[in-house]
This record gives sequence, structure tokens and C-alpha cells, in this order.
Amino acid sequence: MTLTVEALSVTLGRTPVLQAVTGLRAAPGEVTALIGPNGAGKSTLLKAIAGLVRYHGEIHLETQDLAGLAHAERARRVYYLPQESTTRAALSVFEAVLLARRTTHPARGREDLERVERLLHTLALTPLAERDLGQLSGGQRQRVAIAQAIVREPQVLMLDEPTSALDLHHQLQVLAWLQATAREQSIGVIIAIHDLSLAARFADHLWMLGAGGRVCATGTPREVLSAARLREVYAIHAHVEWPANEPPRVTPLAALNPLGGVEL
Repeated sequence: MTLTVEALSVTLGRTPVLQAVTGLRAAPGEVTALIGPNGAGKSTLLKAIAGLVRYHGEIHLETQDLAGLAHAERARRVYYLPQESTTRAALSVFEAVLLARRTTHPARGREDLERVERLLHTLALTPLAERDLGQLSGGQRQRVAIAQAIVREPQVLMLDEPTSALDLHHQLQVLAWLQATAREQSIGVIIAIHDLSLAARFADHLWMLGAGGRVCATGTPREVLSAARLREVYAIHAHVEWPANEPPRVTPLAALNPLGGVEL
């Protein structure tokens, strides 16, 4: 189901964080990367879609206005995984993922167990299956949290900086897996991410927010990512490459001062 956002505004306290965010679309089977500088409102946008902050505007899943859903139903359809997800539960990795499955699906015995086993194998978590959550590293916990999110089978999965605690190997592994999962299960995956090269490589569509919580651009990575736009939105001088037989590359070269020159 396609998610759409129109005329969305969020004010936290007395501070406007998002202003008239409109024209956003996340399609099933695709990865949408949410990009923009710090303070642009990326996390707030994901929380608004999840119904975790108050907002004005319209958020629809196909024809369903999400504002009309009970919180539990909204969370079942549109699941949000924050950047930092902690738990004090005394559970093993396998138990934690299985419990996440059973919070949204009726128990199906062996079928559930096999699904969790496959998922742990895909995310290279099988060797940790019997380990307590409290014994894991930050990157391991992040992969478990991603497994807990996807095992719920939402129609839209939103992840805030899902690769922030991962090493290079697991960054590529997790993003490739999210891309494949979006296609195989026909769900919409939205990821807030800072690494523009990874966004260009793995996303089908980009949402770019800028200062003041406004939409600067939407479209394919090639349509959105240009040296001129990165200069305008991020205040950086960057080189953007689209090699024919290699992944795209965005190389930041220098930060710019407010007058447009290079900072020394």
C-alpha cells in the first residue's frame, strides 16, 4: 500500500519543526531514503507518520487516513523503529524476535519458529540466538531490533538510522536485505540515513528535507543528488558520480561557510 504525506506540520513546544511537508510518497516494494542535515526534522517526520507526535495535515495509506486508526492498529500497519531501541527484558535473541512476531500475529507454532530461524540466519544472528539481549554489542542489538521490526510484517516499515551502530560489512548486509525484503514482501521501507552514497545505492526514491523542516526535493537518487543541491541544502562542496558499472558515489570535499566559501 502506498503511503502519502500532504501539508504536514509539526510544532514541538513553541518550535515549528516541520512546515507544510507535502508531496511525499512511499510505494510498496521500494526503499525510500529520508535525507537532510541535522535538525531538518527527519526523526520527527517518521514519528508523525507513526502517530507518536501531534501533527496537522494528512497521512494516508492508500485511501485510509491514518489519523482515524487506533494506535495499536496504526502500529501494526506502519511500524517505526527509532535509532536507539533498548530493552531490559531478560530474553534471548530468539525469544525477543519470536515475541515480536506474536504481538501482531496469532501463534502458529512451528511456522513461527521456522520464520524466526530464517530471519536470524539472514541477518547473521544465528550464532547469537541463545544469547541474552543484555550481552549484545550495540551493533548486534541494532540487528536484533531490525529483525523484531520486520518479523511483524507491517505494510510500511520506518527505520531511523538503522546502520548507525553497524560496521561496514553489516551496513551493506542490512541495507541489501531491506531492499530485497521490500521487493519480496511488497512493503514500503523508509530509512532515515546520513550516508548519501548508501542512500544513492540502495534507495529507489529519496525525500530530502532542509533547514526549517521543509521539503527540498523528492525523486530518484539521480534526480535529487547533485553537487548544486548538496551545496544549497548541506552547505558542502561535494563530488557526485554515477559510474556505469559501479555503485554511485557522493564524496564530500569541503564544508562551506555561510558566505559560500570553503571553511579552512
